[in-house]
Amino acid sequence: MRSIAFSILLASSVCWGADDALLKWMDGIAQSQLDRREAAVAAVSTPADVTRRQSEVRAKILDLLGGLPDYTGPLNARVTGQARAPGYVIEKLIFESLPQVYVTANLYRPDHPGRFPGILLPLGHWEYGKPAVQQIAGNLALKGFVVLTYDPYGQGERQQLYDARYEGTLANHATEQHLLAGGLSVLLNQSFARYRIWDAKRALDYLVSRPEVLADRIGCTGCSGGGTLTTYISALDARIKVAAPACYMNSFRQLFSGPVGDSEQSLPGFIAAGLDLADWMELAAPKPWLMASTEEDFFPLAGARHAYEEARRWYGVLDAESKVKWVVGPGGHGTPLVVREAIYDWMIRWLRDGDGNATEVAVPLLPDHELWATPTGQVADLPGAREVFDVLREDFGKRRPGTRAELVTLLKGLVERVEPPLDLKIAIMAPAGDGVRRTAVILVDTAGQVPERAPELVKTGHVVAVVTPRGLPSNPNPRMYSGDWLPNVRAWLIGKNLPAMRAEDILAAYRALAARPDVDAAQIQGEASGVAGVWLLMAAALEPGIKEVAVTRTPYSLARAFQNPLTRDLHSVVIPGFALRWDLADLVEPRRVTWTDPVDWLGHVVPLKASNVRYTPSPQ
Repeated sequence: MRSIAFSILLASSVCWGADDALLKWMDGIAQSQLDRREAAVAAVSTPADVTRRQSEVRAKILDLLGGLPDYTGPLNARVTGQARAPGYVIEKLIFESLPQVYVTANLYRPDHPGRFPGILLPLGHWEYGKPAVQQIAGNLALKGFVVLTYDPYGQGERQQLYDARYEGTLANHATEQHLLAGGLSVLLNQSFARYRIWDAKRALDYLVSRPEVLADRIGCTGCSGGGTLTTYISALDARIKVAAPACYMNSFRQLFSGPVGDSEQSLPGFIAAGLDLADWMELAAPKPWLMASTEEDFFPLAGARHAYEEARRWYGVLDAESKVKWVVGPGGHGTPLVVREAIYDWMIRWLRDGDGNATEVAVPLLPDHELWATPTGQVADLPGAREVFDVLREDFGKRRPGTRAELVTLLKGLVERVEPPLDLKIAIMAPAGDGVRRTAVILVDTAGQVPERAPELVKTGHVVAVVTPRGLPSNPNPRMYSGDWLPNVRAWLIGKNLPAMRAEDILAAYRALAARPDVDAAQIQGEASGVAGVWLLMAAALEPGIKEVAVTRTPYSLARAFQNPLTRDLHSVVIPGFALRWDLADLVEPRRVTWTDPVDWLGHVVPLKASNVRYTPSPQ
């Protein structure tokens, strides 16, 4: 029996884990990008400078969003019922954001005749949607405003991936639904935020169409995810005259290594494009803007202060410092009384010329079902209703195939930008030296241990490199469909791509093998399983020296993710715009690839008829 010699080419850091190392490196890039951005903002000293940067920022944001939908069809709005409270009426209504994409909403209006300023009230990530904002909406109605609040995708009556048998979503919760749509959006070179912003625009279209609304006096307020949408629509739509986002405005100075938001809150390339969250507020200037925060929010107070101080200077350049204010309330994430009353006061000041009382009063809180706009509480039960995934599938259908040369150029561009000073874990295992040049195999490890196959290969005379790609999760949650989305989103923000980084790690293992005197550089193979098989295929597409590839239980097609959008760990293979030009099969040529037990994006083995596909029998 041959003896086995082990040699470690490079060792992982003993001071901090791979996840920490990757995060520290990426945060360093983010901070450098933010340094350059702040230097550009600091150079703004005149109103003309402001106008010029606003134009640049708006163009960048629209590009990062993938533009906004160009649909100009009717809202087809209809009121389906109403509820009454002392002093105001709540109308239940449905409108269409896109064809047969139904939005459920409640409109709060004073119960007496007149014309009133309007308030758009986007929602945060509350599972039950509209009922969560009754306190604020009711008080604003009593203070002389018409308020429109609506369910976001994945919340309230707009559950995506809804199963009537289960009477709920198959995708766990709202944030999961956003992340699933977010991964698919990025594959199409979009951001999921474009669809959230479009909902807000269409809701605003409806609000200003109401005869009792003063269309030139519109405000917007919301908390958390609602603060996000308040920020976006207030910056992009001139019809919003006053903004008051709560528990959102911050800085990636603090957020990047902390609570990065989900798909609509993290636009791919945002920081790399020279942007931070204050740019939204500065894009809206000199529009009256109230920032609201809380002392114990998971969005750090230091980041909110950073954004406010920068924006206040910006407003000062426009001689409009009185139009920007920051209020901080007690407690955690949310809108405590001091924040709510500050919002009422801000809207009264700027939309009612100060005519009103900001003191909050008690209002009746109705149960969820009494605010439903649909008969069953779900738009999915309406005839012909479509989800955001149907819209994404349509966009995927507009793809135009790219060439092999273009694919290689894309991958080279992604990988060549990835040269971090990180320790990389590659273990080399080889038979005892006898002067023979041997076939070598790269094994991609995602479990943090030497695969069982490694010693078997060495015993049969192979040199083996076990590579553990960077940034793997230490405790993956098998219940999360979105998988390890966070490091991938962080990489997108700074213009990097984590699958490409992991492909580069595999290429490092290839180079280590090719340089060894006991390896036949013309006979290097690679093996991987699961989504790691995609990283290996990416590496092999760039390195002709990897002669053969074997992947096991690896998803076989991105198109399948658009057919069935309930996916697992899609973020770990996403390259922005990739699905518009290519699919995973395009990574195969020109080498031999064996695809054992190909799976869909839920891990189910699927029957395929191809010469390079094989199947293993089920265990007996």
